[in-house]
Amino acid sequence: MHLNGKNVMDNITIARLLDETAALLEIDGQDPFRVRSYRRAAEAVEQQTTQLATLTEPDSDPKALLAIAGIGKGMAQNIRDLVATGTMPLRAELLTKYKPTMLELLRLPGMGPKTVAMLWSALAVADIDTLEEAAKAGHLLKLPRMGQKFTEKLLKGIADHKKNTGRFRIDQATAFADRISALIREFPGIETITPAGSLRRGRETVGDLDLLVTGPACEPDVVAAAVDHVAALPLIDKLIAKGQNKVSFTLRNQLQVDVRLLPRASYGAALQYFTGSKHHNVTLRQRAIKRGLTLSEYALLRVEDNVIVAAATEQEIYNALDMAWIPPELRENCGELEAAAASFAGKAEGGLPTLITREDIRGDLHMHTFETDGACSIRDMAEAALARGLKYIAITDHSKNLAMTNGMDDARALAHAARIRQVNTEMEGRITLLAGVEVDILGAGELDLEDSTLAQLDIVVASVHSRFDQPAEQMTDRVLAALENPHTRILGHPTGRKLLRRDPYAIHLEKVLKRAAELGVAVEHNAAPARADLNDLHLRMAKQLGCRLVVNTDAHAIEDLDYIRWGITQLRRAWLTAADVLNTQPTAEALLANLRPKP
Repeated sequence: MHLNGKNVMDNITIARLLDETAALLEIDGQDPFRVRSYRRAAEAVEQQTTQLATLTEPDSDPKALLAIAGIGKGMAQNIRDLVATGTMPLRAELLTKYKPTMLELLRLPGMGPKTVAMLWSALAVADIDTLEEAAKAGHLLKLPRMGQKFTEKLLKGIADHKKNTGRFRIDQATAFADRISALIREFPGIETITPAGSLRRGRETVGDLDLLVTGPACEPDVVAAAVDHVAALPLIDKLIAKGQNKVSFTLRNQLQVDVRLLPRASYGAALQYFTGSKHHNVTLRQRAIKRGLTLSEYALLRVEDNVIVAAATEQEIYNALDMAWIPPELRENCGELEAAAASFAGKAEGGLPTLITREDIRGDLHMHTFETDGACSIRDMAEAALARGLKYIAITDHSKNLAMTNGMDDARALAHAARIRQVNTEMEGRITLLAGVEVDILGAGELDLEDSTLAQLDIVVASVHSRFDQPAEQMTDRVLAALENPHTRILGHPTGRKLLRRDPYAIHLEKVLKRAAELGVAVEHNAAPARADLNDLHLRMAKQLGCRLVVNTDAHAIEDLDYIRWGITQLRRAWLTAADVLNTQPTAEALLANLRPKP
């Protein structure tokens, strides 16, 4: 970024350096509160549309930085130091002790800050390649808690990490798309910016970004100036190509972005083409050919005379092919074209479903407070949920087996339930709070709290949080046993995966889903974008098997309640409607009546 003729640090770089400092503090074993303060500051900086470097100029308001939530006096000084010198004292101090490449080690399974620090101290391991060499040579076996099993798991994790490098979760990709779009909109004459590709289709992860831009500034006779503006965006790390109406570049995290600036007359054709999927588009083009038409990124044309049939909107293109407009989430060539044709023909059966929307959700049945590993109080979560239009929530803090989360024993769980019910009374009917728990499914399928405790709770979410390495038969029997417990009302994040970090555990999922349907146990889609569990294909299978479904955020802080948007996207990809999801029920009473009855 340029300011007064000088190169200065942009918000993306400031946020990255603050976040890396937080990771270095973790490795150094510093106070978790201090670590969180740096992470919060990084998030706050990322969300600013004003470049913070402008707020550090000598003539700027000294209180301007402090007006940003998450930025205190110390952090404001850190930002000033970063802008002025490219570093700050604490970061410089930590980097004399550790290496930046050690930060990537934290992304591997089993590699917490203490383990990373030990590897550095014992073996001078500071990057993934060196760690892989040490593991293959057997050097890790000499260290505490690093036996053969750990080493094998670590090597698999390294292989998975390398495989997933270059992929980004949907929430991360969307955040980058939003930042880039905000910068592009600073140019006058930009009207619409739409992400295309796999991000628009709602895929869980994406490999690159396609942004389509239109407006008066994108018309052929004036587009050159807008192209120049895009090519000079401050967050560009490497400019790959700059053409007549396209700019390609990478960000510092190596995410590639392709920006296309298009006239309004052809925007719909381009949006349809670049949204994909490839298989959807191939079948659509074949349909066009059968009608004497040809479809491209520029227009739907009549072959005999090259007359444009449709181009400005997607709706026109699909309608011209005797189809209803198809929601982007469905465009995977999995029956949506046939359904769209049926809808266009007005057929009662076999048409496109009315997909679920965010507005259909009335409750959230899985969230945490600072009783265990959440960041907020019961009241905080209730007020935040109310502000988001919810009618009911369940507070479901962890049970004791998950020690790292300060999980609750039976006495604490019941005391916590009493506090939840007290807050429910204080809310005076504005929102209903249900007292619940996320109880661990232990190694043989038993639940982590006594039945007598679970019987006194409104919602019991049973989840696997440990021993992910069990063979498929054993894991399946374990989860089936948990379903048989009459107090289990919801099966939480059923495959245990963490996107780009941890594969699902081995389990015969169809068998589990069939039994859940028979017992009336609801199956969760965990909307947290790090999980997205069940995935869209499994959700379709769950519906076909007759499962009751819920979508929950698994929120650990107020802002996590907004994860519901990512969950809705995956439900839409699974062709689900509001009627397929239990927490669209209008009231808590109606929701409870549709869950497995309490014994």
